[in-house]
Amino acid sequence: MFDHDGTHLRTGRAAVNGTSLHYRTAGAGPAVVLLHGVPKTGYHWRHLVPKLTPHHTVVVPDLRGLGDSARPADGYDSATMSDDIAGLMTHLGHETYAVVGEDWGAVIGYQLAARHRDRVTALVFAEALFPGFGFEDHTALTPENVSSGMHLWHLGFYFQPNVPEMLISGHERELITYMIKSERSRPDTATPDAVDEYVRCYSMPGGIRAMLSIYRAMLVDAEQNRQTAQKKLDIPVLALGGSAFIGDRNESQMRLMAHDVTGHVFDAGHDLAEEVPDEMADVVLPFLSAHV
Repeated sequence: MFDHDGTHLRTGRAAVNGTSLHYRTAGAGPAVVLLHGVPKTGYHWRHLVPKLTPHHTVVVPDLRGLGDSARPADGYDSATMSDDIAGLMTHLGHETYAVVGEDWGAVIGYQLAARHRDRVTALVFAEALFPGFGFEDHTALTPENVSSGMHLWHLGFYFQPNVPEMLISGHERELITYMIKSERSRPDTATPDAVDEYVRCYSMPGGIRAMLSIYRAMLVDAEQNRQTAQKKLDIPVLALGGSAFIGDRNESQMRLMAHDVTGHVFDAGHDLAEEVPDEMADVVLPFLSAHV
C-alpha cells in the first residue's frame, strides 16, 4: 500500500487489549483510523489511503483475527474489537481521531465511538447492518429477501459450529472470490492482487476460524448494540451506502444511533472503497475536514 507520494506505508505490530494487531500508517495531520470488514483486510483501503494522506495521519489496522493480526481464541464481539482499536490508537499516540468503518468494521467503529466518546471526533459508517436492529431479519428465506438480493444465507451457515470449517477448508479462494464478487455491482473491481491478499490471510492457520468467530458473536453484538443505542452518539456521522446493496438503510439505521447523521448513496454495491474510491473520497474528505 502507498501514500500520495508513492511511498510504502509504515507497518508495525502493537500488543493491545490482550492481542497483537498488525497496522499500517502514513500521512500527517488529524488522525483517521480505517476499519475493514469481512472477508477483507486492511488492504481493502489501498485506493482511499493516498487520497487521505495529504490531509490526515491514516492508520489502517488488520482487525483481531484477520489479515496479519494475531488470532486469539476469543474476543470477537464488536465491543472487545473496538477496544482493540482504542488501545492501538493510544499506543500510536493519537488521543483523538475520526473513524471510517465498512461492513463489520463499521459496526466495530460504532462501538468504538460509543465506548470512547471523548476520543472519537466523527464516524463514517459504510455498508453495514446492525446486529440487534434488523441484521438478523435478512437471514430469513423470504421472497422479499431473495428478490432484493439481501438474503444473507451465509450468516446461519457460519453460525453452525464445525461444519463451515470442514467445508471451507481448502476452498478459501472459491468462497472469498464468490462472496466479494457477488456483493458488488462492479465485480471486476475485485482485482487479482486483492483476491490473492485476502485468500493469503484467510488461508493462514486460524484464519477461517477467526472470521467465523466474528459472525458467531452476533447475538452478543446485538445485545451490546441495543444497550449502547440507549444513549445516542453526539458526534457527526456520515452514513454511506451502495445502491445495489444496503443503500439508504445505512442512514436510517444510524439515525437510531446518533443525533447528527448525513447520508449518501453511491451507484455501487457493497465494497465502496474498492468499487468507487474516487467518488467515496469526494464525499468523505469534506466531511472529515469539517469535523476533525
